[in-house]
Amino acid sequence: MQTLNTITEKNAQTTAFSKASPVGEGLAGAENSIFISDKARAKVIQLMTDAGVVNDPSYFLRVGVVGGGCSGLSYKMDFDNEIKPMDQVFEDKGVKVVTDLKSFLYLVNTELDFSDGLNGKGFYFNNPNASRSCGCGESFSV
Repeated sequence: MQTLNTITEKNAQTTAFSKASPVGEGLAGAENSIFISDKARAKVIQLMTDAGVVNDPSYFLRVGVVGGGCSGLSYKMDFDNEIKPMDQVFEDKGVKVVTDLKSFLYLVNTELDFSDGLNGKGFYFNNPNASRSCGCGESFSV
């Protein structure tokens, strides 16, 4: 499993985004999903290429929520190739995104985006479920 270290969380506002096609079962559905922006898609593909796993269909982007950070919860992202029994599986813009069921409850309808601008570079989550985020932008609370 490879960790992506460039994660930030800008704000709790969600903009319009495309509907993902759910691959797995459970709570996943077109109206309850995890989405990925075009910029995030391009960066994920670049990182998967750099890691040598872009052509291996068993690899996917795993996103999750873990306890920690000054606001109580933090985002986590890795490349993984093992789907667990209660995982929620989505595909948006050709990128397979997987999360565990507990994290999905915090991430439902969240969009993963990427910024390479002067105000910060990295992945961030537009999470409509977050009630506030910390000053450093790497944790949130609900």
